[in-house]
Amino acid sequence: MGKQPVTVGSILFICLGNICRSPLVEMVARQCFADAGLGIEVASCGTGGWHAGEQADPRMCAAAAKAGYDLEPHRARQLRVDDAERYDLLLAMDSNNLRDMRRVFDGKWHDRLALFLDWAGTAPPRDFPDPYYEQLTAFAQSVALAERGVQGLIQRLRAG
Repeated sequence: MGKQPVTVGSILFICLGNICRSPLVEMVARQCFADAGLGIEVASCGTGGWHAGEQADPRMCAAAAKAGYDLEPHRARQLRVDDAERYDLLLAMDSNNLRDMRRVFDGKWHDRLALFLDWAGTAPPRDFPDPYYEQLTAFAQSVALAERGVQGLIQRLRAG
């Protein structure tokens, strides 16, 4: 996706299982958008459905809470074909999820699909690392990366 300004009223953040990265980014975006006075609807989901209905990973909940974000109300859900009609922008946490999203949408809506960190204009990494199989420090690093990415996203949205 190019760097042209766009008007965005809703964003869906997507990771693999919707229990770590995407719910974190959703909550960071929700809070930071409100603080910035941006009335943008946000949500999250996963390309896989095996965690549907589950809460966010307890390790991510703890790391997020330490930074002031409450993930307790979150319940995982799987990406649906109609999500592309509902959301203006669908931002994947990594290249694998972006590839899976393109398959789900079967050649449609590709102008709405992008990598979160690419669209936010942050420096590397392009892919938001999945902390699920990592040490606890990876969850704290995820919070910092989510905050940096959302701030970049706010700057990009304001430029639009």
